[in-house]
Amino acid sequence: MLMLSTWSRRTSTSFMATLAAALALVTGAGFALANAQTGSAQPPASAAALAASGTASGIAPAMSCAGVAGLDLASAVPGVPFEISSATELAASSNTLGNWAACDVKGVIAPQLHFEIKLPETGWQADYLQLGCGGLCGGATVTNAPASAGCVPLTSGAFAVASSDEGHQVGGGLFSTDPTMSADFGYKSDHELVQAAKAIIKQYYGQAATHSYFDGCSQGGHQGLTEAQRYPTDFDGIIAGAPANNFTALNTFSHAWTAQSVYLDGGPATITNADLADLHKAVLKGCGAPADGIIADPLSCTWDPGTIQCKTGQTSTSDAYCLTADQVTTLRRIYAGPTDEHGRLLYPGYQLRGSELNWAGIITPATATGASGDISFVRETLRYQVFDSPQPALTYKDIKFTAAYYKKVMGPNEGMYDATDPGLTAFKKAGGKLILWHGLGDQHIPAVGTMAYYKAVEKVTGGEAATETFARLFLLPGVAHCGGGQGPDTFDALTAITDWVTKGDAPDSLTTRSVDSSGNTTASRPVYPFPYYAENTTGGSATDASSYTPVKSTAEAGLKLNWLGSFRSGYETVGNWVGRKWVVTKGKN
Repeated sequence: MLMLSTWSRRTSTSFMATLAAALALVTGAGFALANAQTGSAQPPASAAALAASGTASGIAPAMSCAGVAGLDLASAVPGVPFEISSATELAASSNTLGNWAACDVKGVIAPQLHFEIKLPETGWQADYLQLGCGGLCGGATVTNAPASAGCVPLTSGAFAVASSDEGHQVGGGLFSTDPTMSADFGYKSDHELVQAAKAIIKQYYGQAATHSYFDGCSQGGHQGLTEAQRYPTDFDGIIAGAPANNFTALNTFSHAWTAQSVYLDGGPATITNADLADLHKAVLKGCGAPADGIIADPLSCTWDPGTIQCKTGQTSTSDAYCLTADQVTTLRRIYAGPTDEHGRLLYPGYQLRGSELNWAGIITPATATGASGDISFVRETLRYQVFDSPQPALTYKDIKFTAAYYKKVMGPNEGMYDATDPGLTAFKKAGGKLILWHGLGDQHIPAVGTMAYYKAVEKVTGGEAATETFARLFLLPGVAHCGGGQGPDTFDALTAITDWVTKGDAPDSLTTRSVDSSGNTTASRPVYPFPYYAENTTGGSATDASSYTPVKSTAEAGLKLNWLGSFRSGYETVGNWVGRKWVVTKGKN
């Protein structure tokens, strides 16, 4: 068990930067790639000079950046043919990852998995970091690491950093009409990238990377869990934020449920963005939130929207906000989650009370006749990803919340798209470490699903104590999808995971911060491993991390879901071309 007495003494160091481009993670928009700048290749330092300077200066390249473009590595990795398309020098001033110059390498893994890798020209410490993408991907995103704010090794060039487009260059779901692209997106691309990237690293530096790490949020979190489950030796440490690991049910049943709840009977929206501020105030009051307006343990709140239903003849105002009968129905459905005809959840999660301010544009539209983000999420998956042939006429209105429809959608797809296997024994045995994190105010992927998955891992692994030796889950109060929201959302899990891997220092807490536009910290708060949350037990300032101590959440510890699905091993499938026929078989690899 975690020793609570150590938590007040062992907190993470200062984390000063914001989680960039959270909206892109929500919508699936690609991050803008840093501009590569060409220039003369710098000669590599001699081995004698490197030895004299010590490891602090890093491992120098063994060849010029220009020379990388001419490398023929097509056969370097059996089964992963790839080509390098360009290698250009990137100035430190143009590198969004930190103040270090890099050899910016771009290439393609067959058939069309595009990747980018930034190789530090100075400072490299034999570490490799692979980054995930957001939404349905469609572009390499080597611009920022989601959970690394203030990580000095990253900003100083200790990591070679890579990412891919997951096998396609479109942001929507149209790529899934091709089975190879579906497999690349579903489970294959990151495994291929790590092999190709390591081959390039070995050529450039003249030695292999010593440790490998993964950092991603949303679809990136899904990618991280896929690696831990299917390819347990690829990475030493994985950070998986707000994972879309139950991909199929999330993008069909979860999003369609909230859409059908907001647009009752296909009509105009019952709740719009204009309602959210007053609704949120009512929820905070109903949940007994403290003065800072952050519900630390929202799973324990069961506030019923019916308590503020308008009385006959009453008109809702900001000072006396009340709900219509249809609005009460909408909210009860959103807080309950998608259920079948027998009351069983079709997705293992639901919106937590206190997340309302984050719903704008995703769950609720700007106007009653406008469209929500949920409608778009469902459309792409339903039309192009879950059926054998494109169904371009389908919309969120066509989703049926029945056991039969659940089986129809999940059966052919979960094996390819989902990463819900709780059996992480091989990852643990290989020495792998996993940090899961999720904002409790996530409007896109309900945090309850990640709690439920973690509890399933505990059950398979042998309990809380056995699991926390290699995996820990951190829940961030008030934080929206991959950042933003009302709670402190800036933190450094990258330093935590590297310390865990290399020193054996498991993170007993992470310090989260709110940072203003000038980079100043305006609030700090610790987050503790599930099922503990931070409570201000000292009477100190709510914006000071030292005011908080860990308290066990009864609701989180006792979480049980009546879910039609299950977290289990053996559901995975793989696809391969055999002759000219695409053949899908059971298995992980």
